[in-house]
Amino acid sequence: MNHVELQLTLSPDYTDILMAELAELGYESFVETDEGLHAYILEEDFDETQLISLLAKYQAFSAIGHSWKTLERVNWNEEWERSYEPIEVGEAVRVRALFHAPDERFKYELLITPKMSFGTGHHETTWLVMNEQLSLPHQNLDVLDVGCGTGILAILARKLGAKRLLAFDIDEWAVENTRENFSLNSITDSLAEVFQGTITDVQPELRFGGILANINRNILLNEIKTYVQHLLPGGWLVVSGFYETDAPDIIQCTEKEGLIFERMNTRNQWATVVFKS
Repeated sequence: MNHVELQLTLSPDYTDILMAELAELGYESFVETDEGLHAYILEEDFDETQLISLLAKYQAFSAIGHSWKTLERVNWNEEWERSYEPIEVGEAVRVRALFHAPDERFKYELLITPKMSFGTGHHETTWLVMNEQLSLPHQNLDVLDVGCGTGILAILARKLGAKRLLAFDIDEWAVENTRENFSLNSITDSLAEVFQGTITDVQPELRFGGILANINRNILLNEIKTYVQHLLPGGWLVVSGFYETDAPDIIQCTEKEGLIFERMNTRNQWATVVFKS
């Protein structure tokens, strides 16, 4: 699946509100630029009419320029390799590419090579979820990674002691990329399964000690009930991919399904919430 890159030229005063609005439309990742904002969405989910209607609401108050293009996989990789810097989560985790030198100061080093996948560690929600993982029990747990992207969250789960991993994504490149990154981190097929699909494709009888779901508000609200059905008693659920203004809806929905709210953390207005069964 290809992605569309939306390029917006706008006043910084409108960056946050437009990121929130675009996230509601299914945009998965954002990069602030000197001129404004870049936003990314699966090509099949891109609706130009919907986009124009959204921008028109704000163009009455401020000038907003826009353009968009389909991202080819090779171009994404070339750009990423030119600009990628290692990511550090606290003092324990470092995410790096193969062309970076190891750093023995970190207990956990994760190797990734993204293709057309999101989850390099740079986005606030990926960082937030990894930060939460460091304080959650993983030892000997089966862990589910919902919408795995690069597989970075599942990789950290394994390094923290998870026994088995199940990861999936609707994007074929993400599935291929996760498998490649698992291999880079010595995660064999006997320890992990990756497939292309959705939560409905997970066998109903499977239960997990931990579930990681870094997606977006709308998908979470639609699928949380199913996540809970796959969670073992005493297990934990970490959800992210939404703004802190959306957190009350996420918390209410999850508590309605019987989980207990543990904590919420934020980073640049993005939120991550931890629940336990």
